[in-house]
Amino acid sequence: MRTYFEELEDKADLLFIAGDLTQSGAIEEAEALADDLKAATIPVVIVLGNHDYHQNKHIEMLNLFRDCGFTALEGQSAQFEIRGRSVGVVGMKGFGGGFFGACVTEFGEPETKDFARFSKHQAEVLNRELALLETEFRFVLLHFSPIEATLLGEKKEIYPFLGSYLLAEAADMNGADAIFHGHAHLGTERGATPGGIPVRNVALPVIRHAYNVYHFEDPRGIRTDHYTSVRFVSPSLK
Repeated sequence: MRTYFEELEDKADLLFIAGDLTQSGAIEEAEALADDLKAATIPVVIVLGNHDYHQNKHIEMLNLFRDCGFTALEGQSAQFEIRGRSVGVVGMKGFGGGFFGACVTEFGEPETKDFARFSKHQAEVLNRELALLETEFRFVLLHFSPIEATLLGEKKEIYPFLGSYLLAEAADMNGADAIFHGHAHLGTERGATPGGIPVRNVALPVIRHAYNVYHFEDPRGIRTDHYTSVRFVSPSLK
């Protein structure tokens, strides 16, 4: 990926990576990506995906990217000064749980309750971090999807494992300019939360490019043209 990162300076101001940095969760795979990312001369914001947790190396992985100078987030926010405007990003993996009419609830076995509670907790963290963010531009970077629309193409049976409507509720409660996520490899690129926040699925099999370019000129607005003069870019490596 190094050659793609080298060309970003004239095309974008921020690079968002929406998780699944590795195939098997091996730290060696993360080290290879970190080495390639050193070619990027713009700020890089990273969240982990479910693949990155597989070998329980996620803490080591977050620290690796942070030690390399990248902004690796899990339930935190970061702020940047871009072209004289303040830009805030809340980043986290998110979680599953499903959507209206087919979602996991805190009922039954302890394991089911734990699943539902963790999904709720992730949404609560997103709610808290967005509420604290006072920048002109506000973005959310997730791995799991906050809406169903960007999952179209995936099997409905696995929707509860691809995202949660609670994430969209948290974003709508506080407002954001856009939400980016990965994870749904067979999904659809574009959608919006019930409150109208643009959502983009930037999983590599969906966008079919090393990255997509999204252009924001005013807070709470997104231009839909791609691969033109840009402000922000959001790829996912899975």
